[in-house]
Amino acid sequence: MARHRASDLRRGLHREVVQQLGLLVLGNGTAPGAALLDEAALSTRFGVSRTVVREAIKVLAAKGLVESRPKVGTQVRPRRYWNLLDSDVLAWRYEAGPDEGFLKDISEVRRVIEPPAAAYAAERATSDEVADILAWCARMEAAAADDGDDYIDADMAFHTTILDACHNDLLAQLSDTITMALRLSRRLTVSVTGSSLAAMPAHWAVAHAIRDREPEAAESAMRDLLRLTAADIERALHAADRGRD
Repeated sequence: MARHRASDLRRGLHREVVQQLGLLVLGNGTAPGAALLDEAALSTRFGVSRTVVREAIKVLAAKGLVESRPKVGTQVRPRRYWNLLDSDVLAWRYEAGPDEGFLKDISEVRRVIEPPAAAYAAERATSDEVADILAWCARMEAAAADDGDDYIDADMAFHTTILDACHNDLLAQLSDTITMALRLSRRLTVSVTGSSLAAMPAHWAVAHAIRDREPEAAESAMRDLLRLTAADIERALHAADRGRD
């Protein structure tokens, strides 16, 4: 039992250091090309062993954020090498302070992926998947007035189920990215009063087109939904700007 607790503690420390290092890189704490502190200094800074720091750096390296070289140390890589669609990288970028460009990028990625996915779902979804899409839409509607986590969770499941219903393994693997992008944008847009309720007709239009096996209508409805989301993001950003003035 003690061994399991020690293992859990180590994993928890590892996750925390990975997150802190990720935020250090994405939060402009260290510019591309600059070196991170050495392992000993990072070990002291985070209060963990050098082994934990070394393992955390390996995670960031796998995500393209840093590279370690003998006699040089660990350096932040140029942005073009970063795995920006990685769900952790998306979360760190948001936590470090999302800007308008970041949210615009999210919206554009969704517009590339999700409308065609809705069309594929209209062609390929099983009857059970169609029932799930409709059920998630109903749960969204029931929670829309509160603009809370229940609505966001149902919204995540709605979009993920549509991607799964494409029966395309590559699209299915994008579900984590889309879900994270959607969650981040929803955290902002729920600050727009009534945005969740206002988005429900667009969600139902997507669900009904998939149910009715109408690919073109499903794709068009998803484009309409994403345009509405983009407009909510703009309103939320402008409201935030006014609040800082």
